Amino acid sequence: MLSGLKILDLTRVLAGPFCTMVLGDLGADVIKVERPGSGDETRGWGPPFDAAGRSAYFLSLNRNKLGLAADLDRDEDRRVVDRLASEADVVVDNFRPGVLERRGLSPDVWCARRPELVWCTISGFGADSDRPGYDFVVQAECGWMAITGEPDGDPMKVGVALADVLAGKDAAIAILAAVVGRARTGAGRRIIISLADSARGALVNVAQNVLVSGRDATRWGNAHPNLVPYELFNTADRPIVIAVGSDAQWVACARALGLVDLADDPALVTNAARIAERGRIVAAFQQRLATEVASVWQSRLDAAGVPNGVVKRVLDAVREVDASPLTGMPSSVGGAVHRAPPDLDQHGDAIRDVGWRVFESA
Repeated sequence: MLSGLKILDLTRVLAGPFCTMVLGDLGADVIKVERPGSGDETRGWGPPFDAAGRSAYFLSLNRNKLGLAADLDRDEDRRVVDRLASEADVVVDNFRPGVLERRGLSPDVWCARRPELVWCTISGFGADSDRPGYDFVVQAECGWMAITGEPDGDPMKVGVALADVLAGKDAAIAILAAVVGRARTGAGRRIIISLADSARGALVNVAQNVLVSGRDATRWGNAHPNLVPYELFNTADRPIVIAVGSDAQWVACARALGLVDLADDPALVTNAARIAERGRIVAAFQQRLATEVASVWQSRLDAAGVPNGVVKRVLDAVREVDASPLTGMPSSVGGAVHRAPPDLDQHGDAIRDVGWRVFESA
């Protein structure tokens, strides 16, 4: 879908490489620029490493790219990057403010020189902040950890670097919108995406609860602040989650579990009423679900059309899809895998010789 769109990737670690990988999945031509010697920091983030010494972390974010090592402090290497930027459709970076400017690669200067250029910078806390952007810090400062974990436990981060992932997706969305806009008007766009803005935006209904009620959000563990029953329960052999999202599902769920008295109780007809009776409902569900194994309950709930699921391991999840130890999980946006992640400077000689034309033979 994006065949021929030239993306110069000046990013490293997670959010930026994830953004450019998504664009590469959709067919864009992506050249990843790394520092000589060590490359992207994530090349050393292991174990695990594969048999060729490549870190799993790096492999998860860098398929569908060609690799160039360039030292932006060396005139010769900087000229190579300048040549690539002069023909790129999109440049993506995640340098802290002033770093590129001090090396003669100012995004603002480039956008003034080439009004059709789309340049996206991904930062931790916005264009005016020099703070390094790490997912863990952003989760702490943007409200996520305050609402994650058991009510009587410590604040807890999400198990994946989700603020980074969301910022990468937001950057890809903004870039695609800018590319569409350029096709209509001929004008490019300067884009700033921050992990903090993406994390705060992802609070969605939790933030709105606070705005509407004036009361702060708290941790609910595996329960839901706005829906009952909507949480994890222990069965006779393994946990199961039940997610009742409507009044009709409530009746179907209670009947599927054999809790007819709850299904027929006029005091539990609406979700608001069930919120008020959370303790009674949860206790009845837990007592009932503990009497049979999860597969029995899942079969009954599936037949009744009630959303539910058993808790699976990551190993189970990756075995259910066409995942690869080299190229990672399948594209989540309908893209495809064209190339394995590059070794450091794997395509450097060819890129220095012919620039973007390297994709004609790659």
